[in-house]
Amino acid sequence: MQPHIASERLITTLRNKGITDERVFEAFRKVPRHLFVNSPMAYEDTALPIGQGQTISQPYIVALMTELLNLNEKDLKILEIGTGSGFQTAILAQFSRRVYTIERHRELGEQSRLRLRGMGYENVIFKVGDGTCGWPQWSPFDRIIVTAGAPVTPDTLAEQLAVGGTMVIPAGDRTVQDLTVYKKTETGLESRTACKVVFVPLIGQHGWND
Repeated sequence: MQPHIASERLITTLRNKGITDERVFEAFRKVPRHLFVNSPMAYEDTALPIGQGQTISQPYIVALMTELLNLNEKDLKILEIGTGSGFQTAILAQFSRRVYTIERHRELGEQSRLRLRGMGYENVIFKVGDGTCGWPQWSPFDRIIVTAGAPVTPDTLAEQLAVGGTMVIPAGDRTVQDLTVYKKTETGLESRTACKVVFVPLIGQHGWND
């Protein structure tokens, strides 16, 4: 099946699962998933292994988290924790002035950097390191997205979220997490749970031990 046909079929699946933001669908059309994972199942709605014990997230979860971020402004500064294959990064780059992305696995981080640079993405800044510490030198961020499951939401990340900003993070135990949406106000954080999810663990100083 041709990639564009497979992509449209995937978008139909996402619609049927409740995704409604047309800008998310357009971003999916612009980011060919088969370039990020070498698998005949690239356009199936499932997570797939990418090495180093990591996965490329299920497309529905990528779409849902992107929608929950409420990317309704053009000049957003976004922090992504967990670059992985770079697919979610590329989706975010469609909406953002600048995406700052952190990956703890050097090999994955370098592969993603080369992949996205080769695809022409110039608005992504890469770092290899402990994502649980965030990236304080570039804070505050308008949006923060965490693509690994944390035991609790790290205070370090909450502190780096701008007032009025949104953070989406899975938090819970190592087997299942609550996908939590935070909105930062002048008085603190407001939160709501979107759904149950299963992510690889968020490893680091303010996450799980390796």
